[in-house]
Amino acid sequence: MSPRPFFQRPLTVRRSSNEPRDRSTETWHYPLRHHNYRIFVILSLVGSGGVWMQRLAQDWLVLQLTGSPAAVGLAVALQFLPMLVVGPISGFLVDLFPKRRILLICQSVAALLAVGLAVWNASGGTDVWVVYASCVALGITSAIDGPARQVFVNEVVGDAGLPAAIGLNSAIGQLGAMAGPALAGLVIAQAGSAAAFAANAGIGLAVMLMIISIRPGELHHAPDHGPAERRGQVLAGFRFVRARPPLLLTMLLAGLLGAFGMNGPVVLAAFADRVWHSGPAGFGLFNTVSALGALAGAVFAPRIKRFGRKGIVASAGLFGLSQLVAAVMPTQEWFVAMLIVVGFMTLLFLTSAATAVQLEAGPRVRGRVLALYFPLLLGGHALGGLLAGWLTEDFGVRTGLVITGALGAGSAVVIGGLLWLFSRKRS
Repeated sequence: MSPRPFFQRPLTVRRSSNEPRDRSTETWHYPLRHHNYRIFVILSLVGSGGVWMQRLAQDWLVLQLTGSPAAVGLAVALQFLPMLVVGPISGFLVDLFPKRRILLICQSVAALLAVGLAVWNASGGTDVWVVYASCVALGITSAIDGPARQVFVNEVVGDAGLPAAIGLNSAIGQLGAMAGPALAGLVIAQAGSAAAFAANAGIGLAVMLMIISIRPGELHHAPDHGPAERRGQVLAGFRFVRARPPLLLTMLLAGLLGAFGMNGPVVLAAFADRVWHSGPAGFGLFNTVSALGALAGAVFAPRIKRFGRKGIVASAGLFGLSQLVAAVMPTQEWFVAMLIVVGFMTLLFLTSAATAVQLEAGPRVRGRVLALYFPLLLGGHALGGLLAGWLTEDFGVRTGLVITGALGAGSAVVIGGLLWLFSRKRS
């Protein structure tokens, strides 16, 4: 019998030939036995939610100040474009310095940004450039915090149970990314943008305390890099990914879906403001139901180890199609129902892709590989914000979402075809 094509093989962590296989470590609840990981899961959920809460509050404030979806698209771009520049360098920093210290510094900066915007907005500030500057600063901070948070999971649980820990952590992080905007929408609807910034500052303080409570003596530190290895660290991630075309295509798919599919701040704000005329309350509702869909995806996500790349491509295609269908819903009730599906497919794709990338990268290069993955994903998100803002402004809200949804589904078809051709060559 011929071996299974590479395209359909499950993604696993490499282990030595004489290492016994302990299937109990592959269950999703195994990492939760660790004190540090239980804290880390909570801070990942809360911290990710806080960052996305800040982003959405900034986007809505820009819409209030300018009345332009294109201006919101620029705000989205400014939040993520710094990752294209800082991302590769951040991988070097993450692999070289203690992750716990990096997380604490990044969270402190994010909390200060939230405090500053809360005070400025509450005092009646109206200069949109202040919000844009905050977007850039948060983008730089997130470019370092994201890879550090993903790699830190290895130090928290060690090699045993790492696949389960990575899958669970990716699901939790993505769930926070969906729940944060939902919470921001509710707070903005009830108390305004300044209250959302203030609430996020409190969240930032709580996350800092959780990071401090992690026990350093129980961490599993990776081997230190020698002087010769450090000289080529920034390029090591590029070389690692370039030598593995399926990994490169998976990362490229994430970037394309980031550009064509992950435009929630622009699209949902425009639907609430221009299509359904439901204002901040509708904006909060749309983000809330998307988060409910993401929660369902989080329950299903630990099973992604069975997916392989075939499942990643399928979830990407369904993600694009679900957006396209949501765009043509005739009533707000049907639109809300489709947002649950969109939220589910968003988290399922993001979790499966992030897990695949991390499991293929060894401990020595994981930070640098993720420092390439996140700029592709979130840099694509930045460009997608500009694209969605332009399409919404010039062609209408529904047409813009139809186009981006179709482009997302088409990207999955193209990348899936390339992966299939590569698997045929290997077999």
